[in-house]
Amino acid sequence: MTDGQGPGDLHLLGLEPDDLDGHTLDELTDYLEAGRQPRDPSIEGSAGCQLALDALQRLRGLGGQLIDADAAAMPEVEESWVDRILDGIALDARAGRRIPFAADADGADFAITEGAVRGLVRSAENAVDGLLVGSTHLRGDASVVGSPIRLEVEASAFYGARIPDAVARLRTEIAERLRHHTELNVVSIDITVSDIQQIDTWAKGTR
Repeated sequence: MTDGQGPGDLHLLGLEPDDLDGHTLDELTDYLEAGRQPRDPSIEGSAGCQLALDALQRLRGLGGQLIDADAAAMPEVEESWVDRILDGIALDARAGRRIPFAADADGADFAITEGAVRGLVRSAENAVDGLLVGSTHLRGDASVVGSPIRLEVEASAFYGARIPDAVARLRTEIAERLRHHTELNVVSIDITVSDIQQIDTWAKGTR
């Protein structure tokens, strides 16, 4: 990330209007900054827009510190950690694969999108101090009910966090959300802490 760029430079996310039901990231940024008023049903009713707005809202609180930490990174770093977080948000807003639920007695066909599942995973960071989720990948055939799925999550830790404890809590939070909202057969949740960043204020959880 170069000088003058930040979480507000949303072209970094690489999202197209098709990912956001015809809206652009600039429109979503303006909408967020206006307090989501006046209410826009086309935005509020779009799953992709909701995922992007939720992730951008969480980033706003850390915005300045994220950029300061990124600017202090060694020049040899090929891809900044902030960029990885933003890339993860971009991935969340894309629908991806259709993940079905088991058919009910009436034969109804219900499903959730892969993007929505990634959004659930990212939301788990709200209950955990010291970690910020980057990218999430579902490994396995999620289009077949009951297929074993291995979840891979990349996260950044803030300096001073007890990483083993934070990772364990994040894994528990993710598992609980997926159990409540999906029928995925998750056989493992692999969390990789890719870097540690010095940020003065990082507590986001409920503890």
